[in-house]
Amino acid sequence: MNKYYVTTAIDYANAAPHIGHAYEKIAADIIARYQKLLGKEVFFLTGTDEHGIKVEKAAKAAGLTPEQFVDNNASKFKEAWKRLLIEPNYFIRTTEDRHKNVVQQVFSKMLAKGDVYKGSYTGLYCEGCEDFLRERDLVNGVCPNHKAAPKEVKEENYFFRLSSYKDKLRTWLNSEPSPVLPIGRRQEVLNQLEDPELTDFSITRSRSALTWGIPVPNEPDQVIYVWIDALTNYITGAGYLSDEESFKKWWPADLHVIGKDITKFHAIYWPAMLMSIDVQVPNLVFGHGFITVEGQKMSKTLGNVLDPIWLCDKYGADSIRYFLFAANTFDQDGDFSRADMINQCNSHLANGLGNLLNRAVSLMERNFESKVPDVIQDQKCLSMTEECATKYHEMMVQFEFAKAVRAVFDIVDEANKYINDNKPWALFKEGKKEEGGAVIATAMSMMKKAALLLAPITPDLSAKIIDQLGYDTELSSISVNSPEYKNPIPAGQLVRNKGPVFKRIEEEKDKE
Repeated sequence: MNKYYVTTAIDYANAAPHIGHAYEKIAADIIARYQKLLGKEVFFLTGTDEHGIKVEKAAKAAGLTPEQFVDNNASKFKEAWKRLLIEPNYFIRTTEDRHKNVVQQVFSKMLAKGDVYKGSYTGLYCEGCEDFLRERDLVNGVCPNHKAAPKEVKEENYFFRLSSYKDKLRTWLNSEPSPVLPIGRRQEVLNQLEDPELTDFSITRSRSALTWGIPVPNEPDQVIYVWIDALTNYITGAGYLSDEESFKKWWPADLHVIGKDITKFHAIYWPAMLMSIDVQVPNLVFGHGFITVEGQKMSKTLGNVLDPIWLCDKYGADSIRYFLFAANTFDQDGDFSRADMINQCNSHLANGLGNLLNRAVSLMERNFESKVPDVIQDQKCLSMTEECATKYHEMMVQFEFAKAVRAVFDIVDEANKYINDNKPWALFKEGKKEEGGAVIATAMSMMKKAALLLAPITPDLSAKIIDQLGYDTELSSISVNSPEYKNPIPAGQLVRNKGPVFKRIEEEKDKE
């Protein structure tokens, strides 16, 4: 299949975006750009989850209507993603009429199938989780994630008959290749599925408890519960019930990128809902780790909730994107440290890659009037570059971004060593112009491949490198099948010395 459909969890619009939201969205953008590099047509969906009790309360506290409140926050998310060079094909909002229609029709389909029934329920409801908890889930009487005691709720609601789909879910979860990654997360989900307390779940709330939501068809005193509303965005975005051709083209989703805390909803509730309405389940759900800040969980009390727009203004999008995925393992918890980011970006992007480009382009400018000479490039170096590229691709398809980056910088390090060992400036002084030209041209070919491989992670930086190496092709249109990717830098190409492609981040400027 030459298509790839990747989604993120949609962010709850009760507050502005922070670096934790950005981590997931950048990851999905990297995956989308990488799949384009492979030559695939890509659809990348993200957006905002705009209904629910938390939004209702936050809007009231801000003195706004829920509509005004979510419009304001949705615009903040869009602006943050733009600044971080995140380029979704569609930004979905659950307050859109198209989505409301899909949610109501999904509810009606499940009801007609006999998978939805009315019943009364008493349980402990955590507003932070938007979920009912069990006593054993609590730590000292409070939700371990939100540090608040859940409220005892007794309501008459509609329930989804999850019990009818446990066998099918078990079969799907045990299929190979695994539909849930990392493998440990799949085992967690399987354990949850075997829990006798995981039974049919509530999919509506009484309007007395929740007014800001999508009403149940023909029953205005019931509001469709946030998880049914939120999860359905993935098929709405693909065109379900609104664009049959689009839906046929893109569904099933190739990848749902989500936080590890909502794996249950995406790997149990969501596929069961899809089975109920006779829609194919997604190919893969990946539950990533969380990002802390300077070793601590983000907290308004600690004052360490980082604004992505502020970070972009201060350090640039490429720096943030690079550090988050070069320094952290995606399937595990990671950390954002400004000092570490400055150190790594200066070392790798400014010194390692930027200086290599500057040296090579300057030498080409002084000795060949910026025109790549017709020389035989070093096949050993080019072969080594291809070996590293192969390693990079192996790591990228496994979402091992840090290891993929390391493979790219093996190329950069080898190119720097190659120039230092062969000293083309000395060869020029000795009159060995062709030999010196071969060294520079080889290093440029290695650098070009490194830049293209880094492009999903550092798109602006890579575009600047490709431009200085004399390529006029738009970076987004280059794939592994393109001559720009496959071939060494060609003889006769004019390189462009435009100065540093990545300026060192000066630590003293980071002081408040």
